[in-house]
Amino acid sequence: MTWTGLLGEPLPLDLINTVVSGAHGDTDLLHSPEALRAWITAEDGRLSIPEGAVSLEAVHALRGHVATAVQRVRRGERPPAAALDAFVSAQRAAPAYRVPGWTGSGITTTVHRDGSPTENLLAELSEAAVLLLADPAVLRIRQCEGPLCRQLFLPATARRRWCSPALCGNRVRVARYYQSHRD
Repeated sequence: MTWTGLLGEPLPLDLINTVVSGAHGDTDLLHSPEALRAWITAEDGRLSIPEGAVSLEAVHALRGHVATAVQRVRRGERPPAAALDAFVSAQRAAPAYRVPGWTGSGITTTVHRDGSPTENLLAELSEAAVLLLADPAVLRIRQCEGPLCRQLFLPATARRRWCSPALCGNRVRVARYYQSHRD
């Protein structure tokens, strides 16, 4: 299975953006274990590939906490204690430690976790969420201005208005052009 959703935002936003809006309501792009694995793989090294089954329900629950916390913090409000507790619990279940290695000419380090595949993934996602929530850039997170789109992004420039200029941006421009030539 190949991932078809948008990627490239900070990891917590990519996780939140796995729920997309459309004319017929919301669609969960993480609808199966295969879809979850495709998303993890598409994140291209930002997450460890789990060796074993991961609880989709646990990922959905954490995604809900991340979404709620991000929405609150970007408005300057305190995130719910339940969300913060979930992040701490997930990180405690599979704490990270660095393992040194030798390349023949220097030391390298790799991060390891000793939890289950689900615990390891939740710990990585929680760690990324906490780092984003503590970053002042969280106040710049925007929601796409495209019709029916609820994707979140962290704009590199103040002029960015859409999750993707090629998708939502193009839809808005086409609708504007159509409207101007219809009248």
